[in-house]
Amino acid sequence: MSRWFKHIATLLIFTLALGACSRVGLAYRNLDVIIPWTLSDYLDMNGEQKDWFNERLKKHLNWHCTTQLPGYLEWLDRLQSMVETNQVTDAALQARTTEAKMAIAETARQITPSAIELLQGLDDKQVAEMNDAFAKDLRKREKEYVKPPLAQQIAERGARMDKRLTDWLGPLSVSQEQRVMAWSTALGDQNTQWIANRAHWQKQFSEAVAQRQSPQFPQQIETLLVDRERLWTPQYRQAFANTEAQARSLFVDLMAESTREQRQRLLKKIEGVRKDFSDLKCLKAAKQG
Repeated sequence: MSRWFKHIATLLIFTLALGACSRVGLAYRNLDVIIPWTLSDYLDMNGEQKDWFNERLKKHLNWHCTTQLPGYLEWLDRLQSMVETNQVTDAALQARTTEAKMAIAETARQITPSAIELLQGLDDKQVAEMNDAFAKDLRKREKEYVKPPLAQQIAERGARMDKRLTDWLGPLSVSQEQRVMAWSTALGDQNTQWIANRAHWQKQFSEAVAQRQSPQFPQQIETLLVDRERLWTPQYRQAFANTEAQARSLFVDLMAESTREQRQRLLKKIEGVRKDFSDLKCLKAAKQG
């Protein structure tokens, strides 16, 4: 997964429970899902830059693990309680999502000064390579998610979600599978808006980096990394709101139809995520300290 931002908050359960990475420890060590900074995916850094990057990364990881993870554990407790007490409602999901978004913003804000410093030190060749990597990323995503006919996009999206849900809930009933397909259908051509907005963001980012020595550069990067929603296209803003609403509705309906076995499996999975976080050495060290 080579994304600048993995929307932890798009749907609380879709990231920590239904996300593509099943092992949180592995994801954490690779800065995926948790640390929204994967510049190395797009940059060919020289030795000095890599040493600086790795050293700064260690500090950010330590900060994140010692100051942010305790709050994630509390967040998982609230999620677990919702399932245990059968209180998976739209309002509760909105609350958990808002909390997760705040956590993402806090992390993004913390790493922004380092991102600014690294970007300001790039030479023109590295910037050109970064822009080429952006373009390649877009072409790949367009081919996979936009080029296929809409009916195929809907079917594939439904199949991906079905697979994730089966992993976390166990086999779905016929009505649950139908509900998943209804969810995918309701999203329509949101892939098109997602890719268009991604291209819009990358264009603004590239334009900012082209003027990386200007006095306005730090503020521009902070907006791009921390307040990126302000820069969304109107079409994507509407599509994203619909995506969140449809996802909450899907999860509420699935849990309403869930069997005792499915709920127990989900609780066990959430507990596994919790244990992965709790077992991280940096968190244990912080607790002992």
